[in-house]
Amino acid sequence: MTAQWGVLTAEELIKPVRAELVVGSVAAVFSGISTDSRTVKPGDLFVALKGEQFDGHEFIPEVIAKGAAGILIQAGRPVEWPNPNPAVVMAVTDTLKALGDLAFWWRRQHKIGLAAITGSVGKTTTKEMTAAILELSFKTLKNKGNFNNLIGLPLTLLTLDPSYQRAVLEMGMNQPGEIARLTEIAGPDVGLITNVAAVHLEGLGDIMGVAKAKIEMLEKISMNAQVALNGDDELLLKFAEPFRRKIVTFGLKPRNDIRATEIRDLGPDGTVFQLQYQEHSFPIRLRVPGSQYVYNALAAAAIALKLREPMEKISRGLEAYRGVAGRFNLNHLSGDIILIDDTYNSNPYALKAALKALSPFIKDKGRLLVGLGEMLELGKETVSAHLEAGTMVAETQAAYFWAMGEHAKEMISGALEKGFPENQAEIIENHEQMIRKIKAVQRPGDVIFLKGSRRIGLDKVAAGLKQTATYEEQDESIKKNSRS
Repeated sequence: MTAQWGVLTAEELIKPVRAELVVGSVAAVFSGISTDSRTVKPGDLFVALKGEQFDGHEFIPEVIAKGAAGILIQAGRPVEWPNPNPAVVMAVTDTLKALGDLAFWWRRQHKIGLAAITGSVGKTTTKEMTAAILELSFKTLKNKGNFNNLIGLPLTLLTLDPSYQRAVLEMGMNQPGEIARLTEIAGPDVGLITNVAAVHLEGLGDIMGVAKAKIEMLEKISMNAQVALNGDDELLLKFAEPFRRKIVTFGLKPRNDIRATEIRDLGPDGTVFQLQYQEHSFPIRLRVPGSQYVYNALAAAAIALKLREPMEKISRGLEAYRGVAGRFNLNHLSGDIILIDDTYNSNPYALKAALKALSPFIKDKGRLLVGLGEMLELGKETVSAHLEAGTMVAETQAAYFWAMGEHAKEMISGALEKGFPENQAEIIENHEQMIRKIKAVQRPGDVIFLKGSRRIGLDKVAAGLKQTATYEEQDESIKKNSRS
């Protein structure tokens, strides 16, 4: 029988997670699962995880009071619960591993076509494009938000029910071994690696460490599964070579199995190209602006083709895709000003691609205004990466450049060393200051580009710029009201 919440009992769960019954009856039924004491609902199974800041074991009295039907704890942990205890308690050696083991078992109770995506850049966009294709024909499960790690991915899989027919899951990581474990849990029918770039270097050392970590997917994926790789990424292909897997490649070079030709960047109106596969050619229209999305579209097409989706559905799905918040989103401000909000995250690879994609947006009399936040988790490459970021901005011929964060100085220095005008480049202390600086110089026809790592929060700058009145206008309005 297919595993379902509301039917699953403690007795059925004990074996997959290798648990020992501590208190309660094996006949207990669970209506759902949670690892967050704040979201526990009556009937849920609560998995007590220990993180860097919180330990779920400390919240057990709270979740029992909320009506949790079961608790999964780490064996040997001193835990308090009421007497009599209305919840069943089970102990395992490692609750995080048990969560993954349960998701592994749960996934295999459901007959679905499942695709998994990893890579340094483009995972979320590729996932969303793939889902846009699959959802034309099937109910499709996908990660929400940042549910792409050793907690989020199992919790996503554990929402599977018999109504789902497809799943597309993003796999993130910042330490060796994570992709291997996620691949084991998900058991993909199709696995895809978007690329290898200098990202998460704090935990991986250098780009070779990144490549080794991403290629863990090939180590753990089933021999019967299909694998899609970026065929333009030489390092990725080199690391994949020793593995005997059914590999299809995608990219722009002629050697790829799936490739794009006749690419035309339409600026704000998106991109068109011909999708080449085997002896077939099919027109593709992307409505989202930014020619860098061609790679994501090819990756999504590769997954869809391996899940036996027809070209017509692939074309329709890609055209239906409308983007992800904070990823090269176009906003039309008053005065014919375009704000390109790319504030969701940043790294050297993604920044280079985004800056390269800006030129079609600059009109005859318009200027480019650039605001960057620092890029995180770059390890020993941090200083050089930020100097290079400034160099890249200077090469765009931007009119103004503002940088924010601990390594803003390096970004500005990189720009100045490349000849950027000193009086038009500035280190910014906070979001409000960046908003004021941009609004003070913006004029009709300008393009404003914002990008930074998520924790820098440049989305607040984007939100402030969307308020049409300048600070000077707001100040004057306040003064006028105070006089009346």
